[in-house]
Amino acid sequence: MKKKRIVAISGIKNSGKTTLICRLLEIFKEKGLRVAVLKHDGHDFEPDVPGTDTYRQLQAGAYGTAVFSKGKYMLVKQQPQISEKELIEFFPEADLILLEGFKYSTYPKIEIVRKGNSSESVCNPKRLMAIATNLDAEEREALSISEDVPLFELDNAKSIAEFILSDYFR
Repeated sequence: MKKKRIVAISGIKNSGKTTLICRLLEIFKEKGLRVAVLKHDGHDFEPDVPGTDTYRQLQAGAYGTAVFSKGKYMLVKQQPQISEKELIEFFPEADLILLEGFKYSTYPKIEIVRKGNSSESVCNPKRLMAIATNLDAEEREALSISEDVPLFELDNAKSIAEFILSDYFR
């Protein structure tokens, strides 16, 4: 059984994590990889669309609902606590799992440091694989990161994807 590859795409709020992940997903899909994404929401998100049968059933008191078709399913279950480790197990066939956020986790991560949004790394330097940024040269020099942490242009998803894959297939 192959080791599951997990990489967090981290950064402070509104740094561009979702945008980068979507660009990476397009590249990985072209390469034939199966990639799952897990995102933690610190708020109590609404898991279904108002007006659907399953939404109405949850509102009426169901602790869980599932809807499925030939090619996909959605499961909503009220549960006091679940971890990303438990959710990762739902994707045994995934070649890669991207975590959105998780900046303080022990997972290897690529952190986004975006001009006008952040100016320094907030992630644990021991787990930092790389930084994706659009800071100018002077601002990059002011980043307090190890020299062996590569810097990528934030808008160059192709290079970031290649970096993740080169690490993955080592």
